[in-house]
Amino acid sequence: MPFEELKPQVIHLLKNEDQSVTDRLHTICQLLKDKIDYYDWVGFYFKNEDKEELKLRTYVGAETDHVIIPFGKGICGQVAVSNENFVVPDVQAQDNYIACSFTVKSEIVIPLFKNGENIGQIDIDSETPNPFTEKDERFLEFVNQEVAKIL
Repeated sequence: MPFEELKPQVIHLLKNEDQSVTDRLHTICQLLKDKIDYYDWVGFYFKNEDKEELKLRTYVGAETDHVIIPFGKGICGQVAVSNENFVVPDVQAQDNYIACSFTVKSEIVIPLFKNGENIGQIDIDSETPNPFTEKDERFLEFVNQEVAKIL
């Protein structure tokens, strides 16, 4: 499904105030995993209070042991420090990659800002080599902007 068609669905799901914020984030994870065939694991990490680490809030996909990620460690930890998008076409080529599953071939992590502060990120793993484009980046930036409105 094209990203433009997903945008109104993202907005609609996030506006459902009958659900908790975490449940709404989970529905976004499920939507993205279901509608974009190369999104195999979708999750949201957030800064863990005042600690220099990220904590997994919700995800859809294979179970992970990476519930806490220190700043600077792995792709997610690097994004927490750099405040910049990180697209990894081939996870095997990354020195600082934290392996979640041997089936993961690529990853994209987009920081989530609230009032100019990097408070979290959306993390997507793919079992497809090098599937992410600038269109994925722009779409996921949109998702994060919409998520920030409910936090």
